[in-house]
Amino acid sequence: QVQLVESGGGLVQAGGSLRLTCAASGRTFSRYAMGWFRQAPGKEREFVAAISWSGGDTFYADSVKGRFTISRDNAKNMVYLQMNSLKPDDTAVYYCAAILYGDPSDGRGYDYWGQGTQVTVSS
Repeated sequence: QVQLVESGGGLVQAGGSLRLTCAASGRTFSRYAMGWFRQAPGKEREFVAAISWSGGDTFYADSVKGRFTISRDNAKNMVYLQMNSLKPDDTAVYYCAAILYGDPSDGRGYDYWGQGTQVTVSS
């Protein structure tokens, strides 16, 4: 069992930065690949970024590549999403999720989800 709690969301101007944090509980955290997804009002949930269990592999949606960076600290049971050069289109609720097996870009395969944190980017 893995429980996930996101934090770090807020209101920021376009061009600004935010760092999201996902705190995980559970002794098996380091076995899971971790992902960030987002959902804007009236839109479907979309993949943002993912990181392998070791941190050695990362994956990004084209829309955030070069602006966002995912990282993890298995010793602290933490996952991070550094978001730079934010745009109004990045406004959404951001979710942290854990997956044991499967395609890390496909939300349907994830085993555990956090409650989400709101990110709002003003123009």
